[in-house]
Amino acid sequence: MKYDKKSLLNQKIEHIDITKFNSIPLIDAFDHMAFQSRNLARASKIFDTMIQDKDCTNMLILSGSLFSAGLKKVVVDMIRYNMIDTIVSTGAILVDQDFFEGLGFSHYRGEIRIDDSKLQEAHIDRIYDTFIDEDDLRICDNTVKKIADSMKPGIYSSREFIYEMGRYLDHYGKNKESVVYEAYKNDVPIFCPAFSDCSAGFGLVFHQVEKKKDFVSIDSVKDFKELTELKVNAKETGLLMIGGGVPKNFVQDTVVAADILGVNAPMHKYAIQLTVADERDGGLSGSTLKEANSWGKVDTNFEQMVYSESTLTLPLLASYAYHKGNWKKRTAKRLNKLFPEQTKVTYNR
Repeated sequence: MKYDKKSLLNQKIEHIDITKFNSIPLIDAFDHMAFQSRNLARASKIFDTMIQDKDCTNMLILSGSLFSAGLKKVVVDMIRYNMIDTIVSTGAILVDQDFFEGLGFSHYRGEIRIDDSKLQEAHIDRIYDTFIDEDDLRICDNTVKKIADSMKPGIYSSREFIYEMGRYLDHYGKNKESVVYEAYKNDVPIFCPAFSDCSAGFGLVFHQVEKKKDFVSIDSVKDFKELTELKVNAKETGLLMIGGGVPKNFVQDTVVAADILGVNAPMHKYAIQLTVADERDGGLSGSTLKEANSWGKVDTNFEQMVYSESTLTLPLLASYAYHKGNWKKRTAKRLNKLFPEQTKVTYNR
């Protein structure tokens, strides 16, 4: 096997398109089966109910290597067709995977039976059976630095910085099929509670070291405050959680934060989680939504765990909601408009 970029980076990951297949008959058939098929059917119907509920603010929670695996367009379309109102995600999904592709780069079909030390020598990174060009990722790092360099020094939430990333793609993006860009266009706020744990972290470290003072900094407490404000302003909320980890707990904790502040905010009315994590080790990613009810975070009337891998389950669930068509009756909430308008910046090439 040749360990060079030309040989290994030659077949791009293609993102699945939920508009091109109708999963309704399959989901309806699943409803008459058992185990995870029936769980997925119930989760799909709960999500469609969330879309029909005019009082519900729908929150999409993302973790894991989703977009590198071909799920990016699913989320782009969920924004485009007004199924979700805000996103809470890990940094890798938003920066290393989505913003990265928005700059014109790609992920590639790879192989797990391979010599990783030789991949490292060739500057090729591996996510299971997916390959990425490390040199392209460095350009992504430096682009984050460039955005930070162009902003007024100060403390920002990740939402504010990700909005600027969307503005950058609006000017210089080479691939408009981007979640960050689509969210920017539709005023869908995106929060990343661990923003530095990705290419953004490398770019921001470079920015701060070079500036020494008067630099841009990301405040996760400001993230939590803003997301709690969204929860308080919403009549009802529904969660669609892909994976678990920090984003899952971050959005659930807004109910507790509101209570501590003395504000009445009801538990999340709807909650769905697509995961492969196990609850037996006490880890957050696998903790059940019924368990979250004991903390006062999630109501149990409309909750569903689905124990299956998200590249299988998310396209089916999202296609079901798309082809049901109830999103057509929904009014876009454009929640970014709840926050003061940001100072526009000029990017110098």
